[in-house]
Amino acid sequence: MNIGLPALSHEQQQQAVERIQQLMSEGMSSGEAIQLVAAEIRETHTGGMITARFDDEDEEYDQEESERRQDDEEEEEDDY
Repeated sequence: MNIGLPALSHEQQQQAVERIQQLMSEGMSSGEAIQLVAAEIRETHTGGMITARFDDEDEEYDQEESERRQDDEEEEEDDY
């Protein structure tokens, strides 16, 4: 999956972190704080964008590992 993300300077990233920490200190959960700050950035950001690619490598690895374990268990059963 490819998505466009706002390109932030180090200073803008630091401001976002501080805003998240402030919201959390006021009792907001980390997930809610991150979601809110991300929405604020998307609404107000006027700079460039970067492309981020997310793929399902972890899911593929988990499936392959599960299949390997199943094969190993079947081989052990055959040995008895």
